[in-house]
Amino acid sequence: MATSMVSDELWQLIHPLLPPEPPKPKGGRPRVPDRAALEGILYVLKTGIGWEHLPHQLGYGSGMTCWRRLRDWHAAGVFTRLHHVLLDRMAQAHQLDWTRACVDSTSVPAARGGPTRARTPRIVAGLAASVM
Repeated sequence: MATSMVSDELWQLIHPLLPPEPPKPKGGRPRVPDRAALEGILYVLKTGIGWEHLPHQLGYGSGMTCWRRLRDWHAAGVFTRLHHVLLDRMAQAHQLDWTRACVDSTSVPAARGGPTRARTPRIVAGLAASVM
């Protein structure tokens, strides 16, 4: 396998968040290890190559295998939970600088749903009229 992009310490954080391997009642090909698939996902995302161009020689499995694992882990919420775990660890180590944080409406929904789209033009028009 190529140089590892996932340290042992990071893998210890990620591994418990991954869903268990689905059962194979009919047997089949052995599953690519989760760590190898994660390395393949990171390789594709870092280099920008297409999934179908992921070299088998690197030991990550096929590009389609890595893509499916990424899809399944995303659907299972693995990356959201990992983000929270990493934020918690950084906060415990006092490595977060919240003075540089930025939150916008694409990541945080408005309280009580906020105004509907139909009302937005009237609100904006009302604000423009009051400014003039």
